[in-house]
Amino acid sequence: MQQIKSTIVSVFFLFFGHVQAQEPVSLEEAITYALENKADAKRADLAIKKADFKIDEARAGALPQIKANAGLQYNPLIQETSLSMNGQTMVIKIGQTWNANTGINVYQTIFDQRVFTGLKAAKSTREFYQINADLTDEQVIERVATAYYQVFVQEEKLKTIDISYENTNRVREIIKSLVENGLARPIDLDRIMVQLNNISSAKQQLINAVEISKNALKFYMGYPIDQTIVLEEQAIETNPLLVSEEAIVENRTEYQLLSKQKELLGFAKEAERANLYPTVGLSANYGYQGFGDKFMFSKEFMWSDMATLGINVSIPIFTGGSTKAKIQQAEVDLLDIEEQINETKLALSLEYHNAKAQIENAIQSVEIQKENVALAEKVLSNTQANYQQGLASLTEIIDAENALTDARNNHSNALLEYKIAEVALIKSKGELHSLISSSNLK
Repeated sequence: MQQIKSTIVSVFFLFFGHVQAQEPVSLEEAITYALENKADAKRADLAIKKADFKIDEARAGALPQIKANAGLQYNPLIQETSLSMNGQTMVIKIGQTWNANTGINVYQTIFDQRVFTGLKAAKSTREFYQINADLTDEQVIERVATAYYQVFVQEEKLKTIDISYENTNRVREIIKSLVENGLARPIDLDRIMVQLNNISSAKQQLINAVEISKNALKFYMGYPIDQTIVLEEQAIETNPLLVSEEAIVENRTEYQLLSKQKELLGFAKEAERANLYPTVGLSANYGYQGFGDKFMFSKEFMWSDMATLGINVSIPIFTGGSTKAKIQQAEVDLLDIEEQINETKLALSLEYHNAKAQIENAIQSVEIQKENVALAEKVLSNTQANYQQGLASLTEIIDAENALTDARNNHSNALLEYKIAEVALIKSKGELHSLISSSNLK
């Protein structure tokens, strides 16, 4: 079902670019598109296909090896030699003007530990690349999710600046009316116009920031940069329940990748040890040999067939200690990967606890900034009412408006920090793939 959905999304984006540009894109759709189109994900899938061919290559070593050969030789000058017989010396030619041969050779491995070990290693290599592809997918998911919410927050800031402009413009209309009725000074109107111009300048900067953020998102999605993309409208809510869940290090793809690498190094050691074992194989040959003074299709050209059957045994006796040294090197590699695994387990545990602390702080920050927005809105409303009654100055209105804008921007920043922390926490649990089929971030 997921594969069908992925295909639909890919076709949708590829063939209806201009139409889809107007369709809101959810986080799940952005991630799905990235996994289908981003070069990193495609290359990881190609590595899996290559590993499948490696398995075929290893399996071929245990199958019969069959070769056919043929040859034709023309001797314009034939070597001559002298031969003494009954006191007389004769000169005779050695060989024929034309020589031909053809045949077929078959070799079947009966026992070769290297072949058997290679087959097991090839299957494990395929599993290694599958895990590596999963890790690549997780990296794509993390980048897309982070970039997606960076765009989302920048757009929220743009909405905030639009609201600020509308509020300030309403104040300008009020002041303009007061000036026309002689109840306010013209300088107050000039000051509010300066404020509006500053807001317009800030808005243009945010528009550019949104565009840059969207371009980054498109890049991480593998999406055409020159096409438009619109994000789905949604409300960000904190989820304290995420903090209560515990992480299992063994579930992390990074740990699984190192564990599979350790298994491969074990096979590498077995492959070196296999050089100490004898090899046994069966061989069979059948062919024809022909010769004559005229070309092979003439009646004078003579043919004879031949066949051989044999068993080949190779027993390693002494290699100067090179095999032993290679086995010892493989053992050192195993010890080294074990240390890497221990270090990685510690690092992954640290990552989880840091992500847990980060999201706890982010949740608290979101709540604080949410309260600040409510307070700033209340202050601005009261200040505007007082100004109309002559109890507050224009400076106080501008300060209150700026304070509200700052509070809303701080709230947006807090939401972004929360979403980044949430993605980090989900990653630390090894559950990034859940973002494709769930609504953890909504």
